[in-house]
Amino acid sequence: MLTRRGFISTGLRVGAGLAAGSAATFLSGCAHRVAGPATLPSVTNQITGSGSLKAHAAAHGLLTGAAVAIPLLRSDPAYARVLSEQYSILVAENAMKWKALRPAPDRFSFGEADALVAFAEQNSIKVRGHNLCWHEALPDWFAVTVTKENARQFLTDHIMNVAGRYKGKMHSWDVVNEAVDAKSGRDDGLRKSPWFEMLGPDYLDIAFRTAREADPHALLTYNEYGIEYDNEEEAQKRAFTLQLLRRLKAANVPLDAVGIQSHIRAGSSYSFGNGIREFMASARQMGLQVFITEMDVNDDELPDDDVAKVDHAIAAVYRDYLTTVLAEPAVTAVLTWGVSDGHTWLNNPMRKQRHPNRPQRPLPFDENYRPKEAFFAMRDSFDKGMSRNLVND
Repeated sequence: MLTRRGFISTGLRVGAGLAAGSAATFLSGCAHRVAGPATLPSVTNQITGSGSLKAHAAAHGLLTGAAVAIPLLRSDPAYARVLSEQYSILVAENAMKWKALRPAPDRFSFGEADALVAFAEQNSIKVRGHNLCWHEALPDWFAVTVTKENARQFLTDHIMNVAGRYKGKMHSWDVVNEAVDAKSGRDDGLRKSPWFEMLGPDYLDIAFRTAREADPHALLTYNEYGIEYDNEEEAQKRAFTLQLLRRLKAANVPLDAVGIQSHIRAGSSYSFGNGIREFMASARQMGLQVFITEMDVNDDELPDDDVAKVDHAIAAVYRDYLTTVLAEPAVTAVLTWGVSDGHTWLNNPMRKQRHPNRPQRPLPFDENYRPKEAFFAMRDSFDKGMSRNLVND
């Protein structure tokens, strides 16, 4: 069996400097106490430096990170401080999607993406790119400009310009995002996206081969959602996703990793276990690394409005899920989709919520950047889940 350290030897291991972290506190004015139940650690220096998420992850060869909102990075020093103190890898929430980068067919706008890469370099943090090819977040001009005749040129030009701009600076790229739709009616389960309609199934091959040409060193990733739970629908999607990965590998398409988004639900009637374990093991057998790329915990299905109870239930989901996935040595990175409850996409006003008077609390830090139970559940999972995989290294 290829161990986690075997994967890490390819260049993923976090340097000792990251584990040292910063001893500075980001809870100024809190008299060295964090919010939450009395059972949580209460001294701030227990959560920074050697107590940070990145230090606990790095001790076991794991990267941990979060999706970053660039306007917050620029305007909120506390937000930037949490990023530098807690994480060893960052990904842009929106700044590297087509819509953000392409204001016009013949023009790129790299300001926000450049800001993230510069911040990461200044703080010795790795960067993931998200994403080079997706059926959503396309600019308004796309539908009236890109055709079957020019789609390949637009796709390859985009990837060469974007991945090429950050050549040598990126840990990994989500080259293609969410290409599988189990309900598409196709034998291969591929989504009938604009890219598929214009280029056919080969658009994936084109995207990955172009990405490798643009940046030979970034880890090229296929990223997917809805494959975590043990139910019929997600089992079918896992099967189609594995079919796609095997097809790409058999065609010698450059593919290094699979991303499992991991948007999990507290209070779900479904569980996770054998299905995702078998999926990850199959990916490992193909020589792929596995990244947990967008984890958060939706609490809409929880009946209780008591914040402490909600936070406790969310932390339990973090602990159970991460314990499950970190038993797999191919998992080398865990990222959450955001940092604090104050800026989660799950509280977007456009979304319907079952509890309209209770904002969602899906992330490891609260709206004031204070660590919640989920923070400690993540940290404990890194320690417990990872140690089992290092025994035979």
